[in-house]
Amino acid sequence: MHRQPIGTINEKGHLIIGGCDTVALAKQYGTPLIVLDEQVIRTNCQLYREAFKRFYTQGQVVYAAKAFMSTAMCRIVEQEGLFLDVVSGGELYTAIKAQFSPEKIFFHGNNKSKEELEMAISYGVGRIVVDNPHELKLLEPLTKKRKKPIGIFFRVTPGVEPHTHKYVQTGQADSKFGFSLADDVLFREIRNVIRFPRLQLRGLHCHIGSQIFDQKAYEKAIEVMIKLMKNIKLKTGSILQELNIGGGLGVRYTPDDYPPTIAEHVERIAATIRKEAKSAGLPPPIIFDEPGRSIVARAGITLYTIGSMKEIPKVRKYIAVDGGMSDNPRVALYQSKYELALANRAKDEPNEKVTVAGKCCESGDILFPDVTLAKPVAGDILAVFSTGAYHYSMASNYNRIPRPAVVLCKDGKSELMIKRETYDDLVSHDVLPSWLNHRGRFFRR
Repeated sequence: MHRQPIGTINEKGHLIIGGCDTVALAKQYGTPLIVLDEQVIRTNCQLYREAFKRFYTQGQVVYAAKAFMSTAMCRIVEQEGLFLDVVSGGELYTAIKAQFSPEKIFFHGNNKSKEELEMAISYGVGRIVVDNPHELKLLEPLTKKRKKPIGIFFRVTPGVEPHTHKYVQTGQADSKFGFSLADDVLFREIRNVIRFPRLQLRGLHCHIGSQIFDQKAYEKAIEVMIKLMKNIKLKTGSILQELNIGGGLGVRYTPDDYPPTIAEHVERIAATIRKEAKSAGLPPPIIFDEPGRSIVARAGITLYTIGSMKEIPKVRKYIAVDGGMSDNPRVALYQSKYELALANRAKDEPNEKVTVAGKCCESGDILFPDVTLAKPVAGDILAVFSTGAYHYSMASNYNRIPRPAVVLCKDGKSELMIKRETYDDLVSHDVLPSWLNHRGRFFRR
């Protein structure tokens, strides 16, 4: 029998996620539908905390909200004792509306506006990660009325290029993110901050990329960052006590993916940090790890309803679903691959090669080329696994397609996390300029 990568199968042959029948979920909430298993999310959070407790007690876990964010997700993350990484005013506002503790928030981003920085300061965000000198110029005047110093990190590009898709590499020398190590700008700005009483430099941050399996890349990045901390001590006298190594641990999307476990990842970075700190003559720093994908990706599936079909003799058979690149842009962006199954016939053996197309008006809206399914027919429910991360958060309204609903499941119960957008939602921000308020035709003579 064909084994599903995630979930179980009930006596009806239906896929079960979080104790919930996915066919029933599709009927109740409609499709496309993103389904998250709450227990999987919580378990992954706990695995990170337990690994740091075992291998590096000075370690903290920071959930990268860009992977998937909602007020409910913020609540789960805080209940599990994690910090939160946000990268925009919108993500920060969502966290505050969820009553997430602001002192446990890292505020990232390579082009924070003055308004976003004011917002972060007014909410009392614990750490602002400064990406460039421009941000410091914006930040310094905003601190004048503050009695308590504002904690900041400097983001650094360590010059490490991991083996991952070039679009999700962020730590190489040629990057839009962070201070380069190729010149003296970083040390100049560090000296400026040290002289500025209302800014407190708490540590450094780096991030080398996403969907990373190669742990040697983390080791190299840590080596570079610890040496930098040593140079900062030698040149400025400051001993930085915190180091954020970013996130990026990869997950299994297909049977060909073999990522390290969370425990293996934490054990290896912990050993590297101790080794490099000892070599540099520095006390082991407090470490922050920023997982996003590895917490939420495998907790999610997407359900589609299969519609039209088209067979081109001796070429291929297309089947179309009621979603596409508007709710899953990762295929178009990164050529991502997934495991699939028919949720309503999950026991059936895959026996027909098809290409799954989306409904967007683009020839490139091909979600899953040349995959094998159990002879799909119109009305079948297609389940796509490992879609908890970077799906809803990257979804769009291209072709004026409403974004899908997101449902949270636990112990056989389901409730909405995010409502499905309606057509009224799509036009709710449209405005007619005054000269277009008449309905008659306008002919230019």
